Amino acid sequence: MKLFKLVLLLLVVTTVGAQTKQDITLEDIWKNYKFYAQSVYGIRSMNNGVNFTTQERDDEGVNLVKQSYVDVDKTSVLVNAADLVFDGNKIALEDYEFSADEKKILIATEVEAIYRYSSKAYNYIYDVATKKLTPLNTKEKVMHATFSPQASKIAYVKNNNLYYTDLSNWQEIQITFDGKKNEIINGASDWVYEEELELVRAFEWSPDGNKIAFFRFDETNVKEWSMKMYNNLYPEEVRFKYPKAGEENSKVSVHIYHLEDNSIVDMSIENAYEYISRINWTNDSKQLAIQTFNRHQNDLHIQLTDAFSGKGKVIFNEKNEKYVEVPKTEFLTTKNQLIITSEKDGFNHLYLYDINGDLIAQLTKGNWDVTDYYGVDEKKGLVYYQSAEKSPLERHIYSVKLNGSGKKQLTEKSGENEADFSATFDYFINKHSDANSPYYITVNDRNGKVKTVLQDNVDLKERMKATKLAKKEFFTINVNDQKLNAWSIKPTDFDETIKYPVLMFVYGGPGSQTVEDSWGSSNYFWFQMLANKGYIVISVDSRGTGARGADFKKVTYKQLGKYELEDQMAAAKYLATLPYVDGSRIGIFGWSYGGYMSSLCITKGADIFKTAIAVAPVTNWRFYDSIYTERYMQTPQENEDGYDDNSPINHVEKLKGNYLLVHGIADDNVHYQNTTEMTISLVKANKQFTQMAYPNKNHGIFGGNTRLHLYTLMTNFILENL
Repeated sequence: MKLFKLVLLLLVVTTVGAQTKQDITLEDIWKNYKFYAQSVYGIRSMNNGVNFTTQERDDEGVNLVKQSYVDVDKTSVLVNAADLVFDGNKIALEDYEFSADEKKILIATEVEAIYRYSSKAYNYIYDVATKKLTPLNTKEKVMHATFSPQASKIAYVKNNNLYYTDLSNWQEIQITFDGKKNEIINGASDWVYEEELELVRAFEWSPDGNKIAFFRFDETNVKEWSMKMYNNLYPEEVRFKYPKAGEENSKVSVHIYHLEDNSIVDMSIENAYEYISRINWTNDSKQLAIQTFNRHQNDLHIQLTDAFSGKGKVIFNEKNEKYVEVPKTEFLTTKNQLIITSEKDGFNHLYLYDINGDLIAQLTKGNWDVTDYYGVDEKKGLVYYQSAEKSPLERHIYSVKLNGSGKKQLTEKSGENEADFSATFDYFINKHSDANSPYYITVNDRNGKVKTVLQDNVDLKERMKATKLAKKEFFTINVNDQKLNAWSIKPTDFDETIKYPVLMFVYGGPGSQTVEDSWGSSNYFWFQMLANKGYIVISVDSRGTGARGADFKKVTYKQLGKYELEDQMAAAKYLATLPYVDGSRIGIFGWSYGGYMSSLCITKGADIFKTAIAVAPVTNWRFYDSIYTERYMQTPQENEDGYDDNSPINHVEKLKGNYLLVHGIADDNVHYQNTTEMTISLVKANKQFTQMAYPNKNHGIFGGNTRLHLYTLMTNFILENL
């Protein structure tokens, strides 16, 4: 009997070991979404700090589900999709916001994207007690609908003007009257502020609900950009204001509307400025902090301004010989103090100031960057943040006392940890992943102890076990007196005696990273597929990238592309010396800034790279927007050589290898002009290349079969040319 069991066990082991793991197909990734990682959507903490809500889909639509931080099985449906009906029409819950008292929920439906972050939608107010659904009386889609702190009013932007509706009588009050498309915007931001300063909703209710501070953009003199949308017999032309490097920006001002007397007070800004990057109310609703930059973005002021007179004084100033990053700021609600991030000691850290601008304490210190700020628990005197202290490749969650002592690491698993804290900071939802593992989402207590698991992606992990996958491995490359972080994915049947072609993946923009111990989503599986076809895929973070301090990041100032290219070229040369790399078959792929880099590599680096794919690339920084470009390059008028020396357009005659140039014709961010001008230069130099344009597609080039088509194109190009 024992012998029989042993034979049976050997048979089972042999059978399992002999199972052939499945290959990855492009359809798996981009059509069937076989490797899509599940997450938890629409997380909002409730006031009690004990419950939170999420959006969950069933056969009826999207429900709003109330859950417990403590007991994962203790759930209830707060808003049932089946109940969201008005005038016989079903209303889909696409986004939502609680009123401060949690008695009402503002539901956005038929959400229509405008640019990267902004959107407009129809809005309905849902009464939690009665389950009654009432439309916001705008009769059309609006932007940024937001409850007042007392839940008695909702402010929003419509046709470039700011409005609010009084929920006690459903009267709509128009606050501004001069809004006009491509001229004046009130309460929402222009294209470049949204994209580069991440300022989307450009108004803020005061804590007492009696005032609304708002931005006014005068973009009359900003030059227009136009795009064609090919949907009809005659293409539609879309026009919007887009300030390119060195060109005129919007004239921006800040105003406060007083609901009690319908007056508007203009905020007087004492120092000269080009940009207003943020506004923050103080806890007493009497003063507004206004954050401004000069055009070079190397001189930051924060001015505390009286809400009634419009007069103010500067309480904070930071200068840098290169540039100052837009800080995160938060005013405490119980003390006249504010928390602010700054790189003034060479790394991004948290500081506590009083309301007069005097430093109280530096809350975090060390040769590492704070990478996110989550908030402050004023009752317990604890500040919560994310940092790269353990390694530039990792992210962990920490707490520190308001005097800078008692720092505590709250997450243990190596990789990337992202937190969403409860209103009371007693719990946080942690989203963890690493380079080879999808999201593992847990509820943790304030000390980091895991209480419950919300999402483990066990199904995806099982599919991954049955799939031919190699481990993404990290290593460093010593080039140009720098130790650069890198990762590689090798074929699953890797043999050191065989010479393999290499595809490098690059981004390289200031402060960015491709080399992180975090989940790589769909590209991870595409790179695995290429590895299984006999390629080694490698990514290297060059000088200028993030989480390694200000000096490492800002070395590229006034000469974007120079050091990044030197490092990618040096890395490729190093890889060519490895016994298992075919140095004559090194290619590179990048998107956006990465497309810029891959275009430089195949031109200025033509002796090293055989093949390059550039998707949506910048090809000359003169074509890109003012805020981003000038932050790192100053203006073309001031830095002509910096713009020209590392523009791929100016080096097309060096092209030797295979070059695939891809762009969406409706790219509002990196304009198709970049590819057009690159094409003109290549043709003029009589250089052969391959190009693909995607009509009606923006910078992301997605929708329908687009991604499948694009990745099929790129895969075939690599197989044929590398």
